This record gives sequence, C-alpha cells and structure tokens, in this order.
Amino acid sequence: MTILKTQIGRRAFIKNTSLASGGLVLGFSILNSCGPGDTKKMAVKEMPKEWFEINAYLKIGDNGLVTIMAPNPEFGQGVITSMPMIVADELDVDWKDVLVEQANFDADEYGWQFTGGSQGIRRRWEGLRLAGATAKQMLKEAAAQTWQVAVEEIEVSEGMLTHEASKNSAGYGEMASIAAGLEIPEEVQLKDIKDFTIIGTSKKSVENQKIITGKPLFGVDYESEGALIAMVEHPPAFGLQLKSYDDSQVRKMPGIIDVFKIKTLQKDMTRGYFDTNAFTDLVAIVGNTTWEVMNAKKQLKAEWEPFSDTSFKMDRFGTQMNVEVPGGLENTDDHYAQMNVMAAKSATTARKDGNPEAAFKGAAKVIERSYTCPFLAHNCMEPMNFYAHVTEDGAKLAGPLQAPALTEGTVAARLNIPIEKVDIELTRMGGGFGRRAYGHYAVEAALISQQANAPIKLVYSREDDMTFGIYRPSYHATYRAALDENNNLIAFHVKAGGVPESPLFANRFPAGTVDNYLAEQWEINSNITIGAFRAPRSNFMAGVEQAFLDEVAEAAGKDPIDFRLELLERAKNNPVGENNEYEPDRLADVLKLVREKSNWNEVPSGVHRGVSAYFCHNSYAAHVVDVVMDGNTPRVNKVVCAVDCGIVINPDAATNMAEGAIVDAVGNAMYGELTFQDGRPEQNNFDRYKIIRHSEAPKEIEVHFVKNDIDPTGLGEPPFPPVFGALANALYKATGRRHYQQPFATDRPPLVG
Repeated sequence: MTILKTQIGRRAFIKNTSLASGGLVLGFSILNSCGPGDTKKMAVKEMPKEWFEINAYLKIGDNGLVTIMAPNPEFGQGVITSMPMIVADELDVDWKDVLVEQANFDADEYGWQFTGGSQGIRRRWEGLRLAGATAKQMLKEAAAQTWQVAVEEIEVSEGMLTHEASKNSAGYGEMASIAAGLEIPEEVQLKDIKDFTIIGTSKKSVENQKIITGKPLFGVDYESEGALIAMVEHPPAFGLQLKSYDDSQVRKMPGIIDVFKIKTLQKDMTRGYFDTNAFTDLVAIVGNTTWEVMNAKKQLKAEWEPFSDTSFKMDRFGTQMNVEVPGGLENTDDHYAQMNVMAAKSATTARKDGNPEAAFKGAAKVIERSYTCPFLAHNCMEPMNFYAHVTEDGAKLAGPLQAPALTEGTVAARLNIPIEKVDIELTRMGGGFGRRAYGHYAVEAALISQQANAPIKLVYSREDDMTFGIYRPSYHATYRAALDENNNLIAFHVKAGGVPESPLFANRFPAGTVDNYLAEQWEINSNITIGAFRAPRSNFMAGVEQAFLDEVAEAAGKDPIDFRLELLERAKNNPVGENNEYEPDRLADVLKLVREKSNWNEVPSGVHRGVSAYFCHNSYAAHVVDVVMDGNTPRVNKVVCAVDCGIVINPDAATNMAEGAIVDAVGNAMYGELTFQDGRPEQNNFDRYKIIRHSEAPKEIEVHFVKNDIDPTGLGEPPFPPVFGALANALYKATGRRHYQQPFATDRPPLVG
C-alpha cells in the first residue's frame, strides 16, 4: 500500500469545477473497447447530459461514464490507451465505461507532454495513479457526506460506491457533481500492485475503429474551413543557402495565391536544443490545393550559394553554448575516410579502470575490430505537416508533434507574441521515432500563416521529408579485448566517434566486468543536421558491442550466452568502478529468459542462431535471431525476445511495440543507408532508400516479459538496438562472414574467423 500526498501533482489538479462539455474527442466510441457480446448491452448507454470535472485528467458524466485524458502525444506506441488504463485502475472504474480524449498541449495542467526517450509511462506512472486515486477518494468523500457515514466505511468497485451497514449504494455519476465541488485531499492511498484489475490486462487501442475505418486522426487529416495549402522549397544540399529566386512562372499557375521567403530562425536568436534546422531561409508557396502547389513548386527557379563557417547560440536545457557550423559540401566517402583517421588518433578519455595498456601488452590474445554505420533517415509514413492560423489574437496550431513544449516557445519568439497566445492542438502522429521532436515545420507553418494572413496547412512531399532531414548520425567504433592464457577477459577498450557526435556510453556493459577498461571518444563536426533516432546512439553501440562480444567469446572458446553471464556475475559480485549504469541481475535475467524460451542449445537443422542483450532507456532486452538460407540469400526466420521493462501496463500493446521494434531493426540493419554527394542526399524517396518489405520481415516473433513489481521503465526503444548484434551474429553462423559495416545487405566483408 502506498500513501501519496496530492501536492506532488497539484499543478495537475488546479481545475475543480463542473462543466457541461469539454475537449475534442479523439478517443473512441464507447463500443470500441467492448467485446462483440457487450455491444448490444452498451448501445443503450447514452452520452451524459452533463460532465463533472474532478481533476485535469478525468471527468465523470451524470450517468457514470468517465472521460480520461491522455496527456502525451500518440504515434503508435499506445500511450493513448495505456495512460488512461493507469488512471482507470486507480479510479476503480469498469473499462467499458471509459472514454478517452487526446489532451491538447497545456503545460500548466499536464506538465511535460513529451513523447520520446521511452519516458512516457515511466514519467507519468505516479502522476496518473495519483489522478485516479484522488478522484476515487473525492467520490468516496461525496458519498460519505451524502449518507452521513465515515469515509473509511465506503467501498468502491467498478464505478459503484457502497456502504454495507446502511445498505446505501450509488454509481459514480450520482456523486460526481458533489465530488467536483470538494477540496482536493491532502493525501491518498494507492493500490497494492496485486490489486490491479486493469493494469496488466490487454486492451485494444481506443483508436482502432477510427484507424481501420479511415476516420481523421493524423495531422495530415486536419481540416479547417478556408485553409490554404503551403509547401516550402529548401536548398538541395547541406552547405547551401538561398541566394535568390524567380517566382514569375509560379504566380501564373492555377490555384496559386502567393509566393514569399520566410526565415525560420533569426541569426541573433538563442536556439533551444530541439530547434535543429539546417535550412532557415525558405521559399513558401501558398495555394488552394496540394496538387496545384506541388506542380507550382516544380516551376520555381531558385539560386543557391555556399555558406561559410558560421555559429549560433544554443540553450541546452539551461546550459548556454556556442555551436559551430562548418561550411562546405560534404561527401559520404570523405566521412568514412575522416573517421578512419580519427580512429587512429588519440582521443578524449571518458573512463579508465586499472591499467589497460599494461594488460594489453601482456595478453595472450588480443582481438581488435572496427565498425561503421551510415546516416539514416526517419522516413515516418506520414510526412511532416502542420496547420497554423495566426491572427492578431494569437496563433492556433495543430499537428503531429512529439515535444510541443519545446516548439511553443520558438513559435512565440518568431511570431513576436506572448507564449500564452500560442495554442497547440495535438493530433495522432503517423510515426515519430524522434523526428517529430524537432518542430521546425510547425514554426514554418506559423510564419507562412502570419505572412499569408490566412489559415494554412503546410505539407512536405516525401522528397522534402527525406532531404530536409534530421538524421541518425554516421558512427565508427573500434573495440579491443585482451584474453589471458586461460581465456579470461583481462582488458577491454572501446574508442567511438562519428559525424558529428560520438555514440559512446562509457559506463554501460561491459564496463564494471573487467579490471582494465578504457573508453575513449571523438567527433567530426558537420553541417548535416542530426537528431534523435529510435534509441539514439544505442542503435549503433548495442549492435557493434554485441557482435564484438561474440567474437571474443569465440576466441575464448565459450558459449556466447555463458560468456556474457560470466561477465555479469563479476559485475554483480565484485564490480569494477562505481558508475556502472546497468543492474547486472536484470541484464542477466533477460539473457536467461531468452536462452530458455529460444531453446538456445537445441538448434534445428538449417537454422543459424545469434544472440545479443543490451541495456538502454532504463530497460533490458535480449534477442535470439534465427537465420535460414534461401539459396544464397539469408532470411530471418524467427526472433525470440525477452524484455524487462518493469510492470507491463498493456501486454498485447507492449508485445506489438517489441515486434515493431524488431522488424524496424532488421530493416535498418539490412538495408538502411543515406549517403551524401556534394552535400546532397543521394536517396530522396523509397525507390532508392530501401525499407524492409513484408517478405523480408521475420516469419515469427516471440516476445516474453520478465515479471516483476518494478515501476514501469522504457519500452519503445530498448528492444530495437540489440537486434542489430543478434542479426550480425546469426549471419556469421549462416555465411561464415562477420559484418563490420551497415547495412549488411550491401556489406561484402572478407571471411574472418
């Protein structure tokens, strides 16, 4: 039993009044969450005549229906369902009586409405439970006052309040109006985990019906009467800027309203950390329809010129810094050559345990390997888009955005209006993966609306989306391991860098497992914009670390899982250093679970098996990948996944997320690659940038969760990074070739080992 003081989340409970209606319902009809047998019964329950708001997260209708707000933006990870499940469980309401609304951005009511970093459930867990428990306590107090009994004698179950001694009972709807007028209790009691009735059970997405019937949900669906369509023309290459343009032909084309230049970020502006934008000077084309604007854009004659080295000021969450941006037109071949040079030079030491130099010098065996990966584009299925209507009274914006709080301030600054006059409505996102944390397209929409003096919807083409990008960086890592005469690991060295950042995590496994350990890093500056990509940095480091550890295990003559567990046993019983990020027991547990569920030691004929395990975003994941050969082509036949993410809110949805991460990782490992020639992205659509096809996806995926009572941690990202390593290890078993460069499908390495 947990007692919480409600002051922890008091900002979320400022409003405490009854109201007749509220909010745009983006959730679901009450029938959506019901099984087929419930449909006829539920059809007789009508929408309430009056709603009573108990706190910012929920309101109760006079007939007992409950609307629960989903505070964080939704892009397929399921928070629009799982977050209300948490509230509903603590509220003790029947799930079939719940409606869900997507909350709009409101920092005062909901705080940090950010979807990313696998932080949604983790950061909301306590607050959402508190919201439900507080409302339940207020309903109990309302019943106690009405029946003139002690509040401790009131029992609740599935939306009903009862007092056994007096035989009184009432539904939540009958007490909602009284509860809404009560003071917020100073502390409330949370359920014991064993008493959960909704958390831990599988619920279908509250938006399923709208998704499968094509109802408007996504930003690109957003419509407003009188809204015009806008598109932007940006430089064709990184390192170029707008010099001039000729719009004479464009203005003659049907449906075109206006053409003008916008500047998204002023030179003297201090940018926020997510104000990433390589191209600040753009040409906007505004017209009546998407087709007319797309055709007109092709007729725009723009002239571009190189820019020299420049810099800007950035506020990185309170840390002021100066960011240098080099001029020049960059090439992928040059990047790889520069990384090889940097890898051979001395680098910045991030961690050092023991005397690794001496250990390597006296080692019986030394294994050294280097790995590289290319830039990757996010390629969300829904290209960037945003609606904006800027008037003298303020700015109304609507669209797909992962981090509205980080965009709101930039919009206000660029429009030169008070921040409280910026209103952002959140829509469902057709993919995010980090890309929609960078809200420059919302700023562009606002500036275009302001200059056009009209409501507009900005739409990117696929080519815009892929070449106006914020990409996963290109990385390089060199690993060395030293074994003694008894094949014990006595030293480990990792040196990692990239364009334009290092991917190193100095304090993750196998740090803490070996007496002599060295982690170094370096970086090469670039004018190509980079940013968060599903499991940032981990999506490279997990794969190469786990592929390298398999080579070390092979050199030591040990089973790959036994080798890892041996290291983790050392980290548990006699760890080296004090800053190890991971918990050895939890990492070992997912390895043991995946070993059991995959029948690791019973490999079917014709199957080639690889394993990996990794910690990131506060969670642990391990995979066993089975590859079979189809002639000369390797195919992923099966993946068995084990995850420890603490308490699982919605098991089916959690399984779906892990499955999606696995398919995504196989595709990126095998095929993902964005290259540059003279600053220009060479892949600008799916004809050249390959996405995994259905026929290339794993034929079977099993997902297993470690059962524990740990508060929920991350899930959207942790199952993604380890796939790269497990796949590389399985490919080695299948083909006899180790892979050192992604993507694997085009990598033709020599035979090693």
